[in-house]
Amino acid sequence: MNAPVSLGMPTIARPPADPLAGRPAGEDVWDGPLVDRFGRVHRDLRISLTDKCNLRCTYCMPAEGVQWLDKESLLTTDEIERVASVLARLGIREVRLTGGEPLLRRDLVDVVARLTRLRGPDGPLEVSMTTNAIRLERVMGPLVEAGLARLNISLDTADPERFGRLTRRERFEDVVRGVEAARDSGLRPLKLNAVAMRGVNDDEFCDLLRFAARHEAELRFIEQMPLDAGHTWSRHTMVPGEEILEKLGAEFALEPTGERGASPAEVFTVDGGPTTVGVIASVTAPFCGACDRVRLTADGQLRNCLFAREESDLLSLLRAGCTDEAIAAMLRTCIEGKRAGHGIDEPGFLQPDRPMSAIGG
Repeated sequence: MNAPVSLGMPTIARPPADPLAGRPAGEDVWDGPLVDRFGRVHRDLRISLTDKCNLRCTYCMPAEGVQWLDKESLLTTDEIERVASVLARLGIREVRLTGGEPLLRRDLVDVVARLTRLRGPDGPLEVSMTTNAIRLERVMGPLVEAGLARLNISLDTADPERFGRLTRRERFEDVVRGVEAARDSGLRPLKLNAVAMRGVNDDEFCDLLRFAARHEAELRFIEQMPLDAGHTWSRHTMVPGEEILEKLGAEFALEPTGERGASPAEVFTVDGGPTTVGVIASVTAPFCGACDRVRLTADGQLRNCLFAREESDLLSLLRAGCTDEAIAAMLRTCIEGKRAGHGIDEPGFLQPDRPMSAIGG
């Protein structure tokens, strides 16, 4: 019998301390936005609501034996709201809810409603979500009423049989109904995210684009990154962005849309528009120089990079009865320690201990 695979608990974390003690004397932690050593201003917060998922995608999770986070270690809704309110004061404009699968969180609609009521210097927070859409049909209406602004839906194949093999679950029709509910909700832009995998879905890139267009969605292909639970990722077997564009270009006329700013995707119009397709080439053409993201895991750990091997233990700070100033100070220290890039091409690169499902996208 295989030993349980832990996807949630970090192996490297800074111990709790007084975040204000190491700050310059007389510093006002509320003065100015979150800026790192390289001048990058952070405006985008990713919050993982749970490490659990109702799929077992082969490139992400093992088929069985997953050891989930203890319920007591998960951030409460009150704690999520408090941290987000501090970040809003520091200039965060957008919150993306992720997982695991965020639709598995029972109080998801309440989380969305609370976050959309928060305001920063530039106005109310924009709240979006990344989901596999399996349970989306039943909660789409309440999410819209709660103020959800946008949706990204993960879908790596448009073939039902292949979907079953890839996810180890027969839920393709549930996903399609979720995509249709998202389309009919009127939330735009609606995006579909597909991880490009050699020998898995690299023969249906054009079919995926046609599927997205039929559902009024913008397709985004993502280079597979070294964030799998089994640490089996290989640069030699991943599909690079250039190859993705080459395959799409064989059937469609693609034209770049222009400057991307802090967006991770390079976007192209398809056959003159209005359909667009994007490629997120995180490995072969990293966009670290424009990164404006900070991440909060479901168990309250701050991460300044998807590939960080250090985390700041915000959960312990919260439950020790800290002030909002202490939260803001920890956030500033975390961002100030951000590296220039993710370092995948560096000789000493080590994959994070946590996989993507436990970090949040």
